[in-house]
Amino acid sequence: MRHMKSILLFALLSFVSFSAAQTKSIPAWQEEIASVLARQMNAWNAGDIAGYMDGYWHSDSLLFTSGGSVRRGYQETLEKYKKKYATKELMGKLTFSGLEYHLLSQRSAWVFGSWALERASDRPNGVFTLVLRKISGNWKIVHDHTSSSTQ
Repeated sequence: MRHMKSILLFALLSFVSFSAAQTKSIPAWQEEIASVLARQMNAWNAGDIAGYMDGYWHSDSLLFTSGGSVRRGYQETLEKYKKKYATKELMGKLTFSGLEYHLLSQRSAWVFGSWALERASDRPNGVFTLVLRKISGNWKIVHDHTSSSTQ
């Protein structure tokens, strides 16, 4: 009987340990960054470029690279978006996928992922790498390197 209780106890503890391993919790920093990206996607899909830009560092030191071009500063990046995506139709519906989060320190992280736009006439897509920094308690994108697929 004592042996049977030991076996049952071992089985129960093994099951609990296995279940706990299967339900990994997402670290707070990752949830915070995922929330920044979700707010950006929602703002974009609402046609709100200013809301989308809330995820970026409002600084002249913001660095945005895409299509072989380098843009420096929040205002220059905002103007580029306003010019390229002047209407909600040009903005389309944005989705992010395959997001990989990497913590560098308590105040810095990077994210890799894919982006896609669904528009009436086309489906542009590509990949991006974002560098984020925790500034005044909020995660902000300080560097965005985005590329488009040529396929």
